[in-house]
Amino acid sequence: MLIHLSSWPEIDARLNDGGPLSRTVVVPIGSNEQHGPTGLLGTDWLCPEIIAHEAEAGEGSLIVAPTFNIGMAQHHLAFAGTISFRPSTFMAAITDWVSSLARHGFDRIYFLNGHGGNVATIEATFAEIYAQWSFATPSLKQPSAARDAVATNNEQPPFVLKLRNWWDLPGVNSLCNQIFPTGHGMHATPSEIAVTQAAYPDRIKTADYSPRIAPVGPIRDALDYRARFPDGRIGSDPAQASPEKGRRIIEAAVPALIRDVTDFAGEVLPGV
Repeated sequence: MLIHLSSWPEIDARLNDGGPLSRTVVVPIGSNEQHGPTGLLGTDWLCPEIIAHEAEAGEGSLIVAPTFNIGMAQHHLAFAGTISFRPSTFMAAITDWVSSLARHGFDRIYFLNGHGGNVATIEATFAEIYAQWSFATPSLKQPSAARDAVATNNEQPPFVLKLRNWWDLPGVNSLCNQIFPTGHGMHATPSEIAVTQAAYPDRIKTADYSPRIAPVGPIRDALDYRARFPDGRIGSDPAQASPEKGRRIIEAAVPALIRDVTDFAGEVLPGV
């Protein structure tokens, strides 16, 4: 079930049907940023969306939220078309997504990420969200029994959060390294570009670039990045991508995602 293509009564009914995945939701999350001279700007949000939507089509009980398509991309801002949040804005937006979904009864919220630059901030956001419960204290004005009750109620949030990069799904990264033993790199990789080519074959881009395998180095501010990596690639040779290779990666990622989400939904929480 895709939330954005459903009505509110349909979502309400699914939340209350008692199924094993009825209160678990997958949120594809990524970034809109440059991906070298041949990669689509939406690559980092398209990859998790493509995988999540194919998983939803194959596993009817999977619920997928609209894609969170803007992330942490300040270091790409020297390239046209990149859109980025500040860390504080990104954290606030994720918090509001979690609060909205939890309000309706989703108690397992699974973020399927497509941008490595998001990871630190998403994890920090999870910690901040959990801290709202961990640091909660009862009012000293309440009788001791009431304070104990409030403290007990505030010990554990009514939901759990999980972050998974799509390439870290079991078996996926090893397959990518097998398909692309050299020139896989860290950004504008042939694997991620191949995934988008498989889903959007009419949007395949070509370009001449040199060197064939891009240099590697640190990632800092936007102008430093542009000076170090003038065409946007880091360590990669995206010309190796093809729709056929992308289809192989998707076909490995989809069942791995379904298993991972199912395991997450079935996780037994202590004290619950």
